[in-house]
Amino acid sequence: MAIRDEDFQYEVNNLKETNAWLERKIKNKEEEHEQLERKVAMLRKESGGAYSHELETAINQQHISSSILNGYREVKPQPYFARIDFQETRGPLDSFYIGKIGLTDEATGDEKVVDWRAPIADLYYSGTSGKTSYEAPMGEIEGELLLKRKLLIRDGQLINAFDEGINEIILKTNGESSEGVLTDEFLRINLEESVKGKLKDIVATIQKEQNEIIRAEKGKTLIVQGSAGSGKTTVALHRLAYLLYKYRQKTKGQDVLVVVPNKLFLDYISDILPNLGVEDVKQKTFEELAMEILNVSYKLYPKDKKLAYIIENSQEEVTKYITNSSKVKGSMVFKTILDRYAKYIETSGIDYGDIVVDKYTLFKGKEIKRLYLKDLCHTPPNKRKQEIKKYLMERLKGKLANISEEIDAYYASEIAAIRNSMEDSPERRKLLTALYDERDNKKSVLQDKAKEAINNYLVDWQQDDIVRLYLNLFNDEFIFEMITGGKIPEKLAKFMIKELNDNFHNGIIDSDDLAALLYLKFKINGIPEKYKFQHIVIDEAQDYSPFELFVMRDMVLGSSMTIVGDTGQSIYYYKGIDDWQKLIQEVLQEDIYYTPLTQSYRSTVEIVSFANRVLRQQKNSLEPAKPVLRHGMEPQIIQYEKNKEVVAIIDGIVEEAERAGKKNVAIICKTYSQCKELQKLLKKSANKWKLLSDKDKKIDLDKLIIPSYMTKGLEFDCSIVYDCNDTSYSDSELDKRLLYVVLTRALHMEYILYKGEKCSLI
Repeated sequence: MAIRDEDFQYEVNNLKETNAWLERKIKNKEEEHEQLERKVAMLRKESGGAYSHELETAINQQHISSSILNGYREVKPQPYFARIDFQETRGPLDSFYIGKIGLTDEATGDEKVVDWRAPIADLYYSGTSGKTSYEAPMGEIEGELLLKRKLLIRDGQLINAFDEGINEIILKTNGESSEGVLTDEFLRINLEESVKGKLKDIVATIQKEQNEIIRAEKGKTLIVQGSAGSGKTTVALHRLAYLLYKYRQKTKGQDVLVVVPNKLFLDYISDILPNLGVEDVKQKTFEELAMEILNVSYKLYPKDKKLAYIIENSQEEVTKYITNSSKVKGSMVFKTILDRYAKYIETSGIDYGDIVVDKYTLFKGKEIKRLYLKDLCHTPPNKRKQEIKKYLMERLKGKLANISEEIDAYYASEIAAIRNSMEDSPERRKLLTALYDERDNKKSVLQDKAKEAINNYLVDWQQDDIVRLYLNLFNDEFIFEMITGGKIPEKLAKFMIKELNDNFHNGIIDSDDLAALLYLKFKINGIPEKYKFQHIVIDEAQDYSPFELFVMRDMVLGSSMTIVGDTGQSIYYYKGIDDWQKLIQEVLQEDIYYTPLTQSYRSTVEIVSFANRVLRQQKNSLEPAKPVLRHGMEPQIIQYEKNKEVVAIIDGIVEEAERAGKKNVAIICKTYSQCKELQKLLKKSANKWKLLSDKDKKIDLDKLIIPSYMTKGLEFDCSIVYDCNDTSYSDSELDKRLLYVVLTRALHMEYILYKGEKCSLI
């Protein structure tokens, strides 16, 4: 409810005071930053390129100062977005303003704004009126929550304010669809804003169900099944920001990884973590990450390109082999095959002979065999070899000392014989000197030979070429039969062998081989330290194979992961996840926190209800998305007879959208081929259209044409679904999922164009 006039005026005055204080802080920080810049420049000049501890300290201070200053500037238009009044048991009543970052007056110790991630801020997101409590570092704090006020601030001005009925979650019923619809005026106002180009933070409007996910404990894997528009990606990134805040003493940005579906999406979310004060987080696609770790000079055949080929290819027999090959390579059965192969590699071709130099046995083969097969059996083979080498080198000194004593004893006898048999003379001295030199040289040469013998002994053990090892699994008929044990049908196996060899012969790595190559590398060499993460966030997880998810889990220290996705949008049907419980049982096999997000915040009631028609026709038991109470126009279905009509129809839609203040329009075609055909037609359009492909790394969110499979996670003010007829979208499970993805991209306006027979799914 809107607040009283006197309360509103109080908030206006408080905001003015905060704005003035923040202006002073920014000015002071700018002056401090300029001083540090001058100091760093001076110290750089003085050091002349040499290391300087004072310079390093000044640079660190400059970095911290810059980070704080950027934070102040970031929140200046909206220093906070909420206020809560909380009275701790037997304590005074305190008011807390909550914002994106904490703001404290160092001079007075006054906490002007509380960081949204702070323990007490949990009361704003999840607290109920009356007696309540929150978890603080020192334990549970009990008290009474007396006020929860939402403040709509734009450009430093208070626009509106609402006092929430704290313990009321108002659910009304949409008469047409009988689906639960959440009403929240403050949320509605925020959602009605147009797309600004990139994904934005939601700290002001985090809902209770989202907050529970964000603040869930770090120690276990969390899986979120989120409907289209439920904010699952945003929630996952806010969770990451929360974890880095809560565990900031132990976990830094470089300790976590965010895995995203494609480079386009990477650009779309690129602002959100920096805006939340999170720096240095590694954000990559799985393909980028794998190629970086493998460090090979092959060209990648990406998964999106393969999917596009499958969607557009009418040769059923060909696509059947391609999809079955992908399914096998992404399965846990294939992981088991690679386990057996790694075990074979571990022991094949190894000669456990003695290490002998001249007549001296330095190390017995049975001792080395025991080390390799027993003592170090849990260490990856190549690391095992390094450990054995280290062990041998450490013991070599003692071995050589014993041999040195033998050599000394032998030469002592020879020297004594000469001394006893000859009088002192130049000749005797010459003979003795020669013996001393021979003895010392023998010991020196023996030491060099011993080190060389150890290196030569282990050199053939090292298996460095992972690609060669992987190819050998398929190309050695004896090994393939022995390792696979008939688990891959003969015809499919022949296809996979040919496909693999053709790719590598042409310098190509198929995305579907990356999980296997990574896993083999990890089994043989171990996981490189820089790729061991304390937490991993995986977005659009339903599009990864079980094996890919297993490999990513391997890179986590412990089991701290946030996995978000929607099986209703699982367009990689031939290898992806369509059942989270199956993933938990077969892949993760550990204590999992699973939670659904069914409230949709992206689209209007009308758009969500329309898209749900397609979702209900899928072969799954997913609960349809529940829209927030934000109404708009019904999706418009427009038939056309000739392609030349399309330009006028689309230009008319753009005009209508712009009259409504919506400039961001996307035309979504099923295939990339359709996109290219439409682009040619639209050369006569009054608007300039950008065609996005899998090579694009940035999004121009004004007017664009995009294929269906690239729209995952993206949202647009207005979307135009192109050529939505029975030919483009059949009743196949893939088409149902693609169409559901396409129909859930629009925030405010949606148009469906078709020629011929309208798609039966709608």
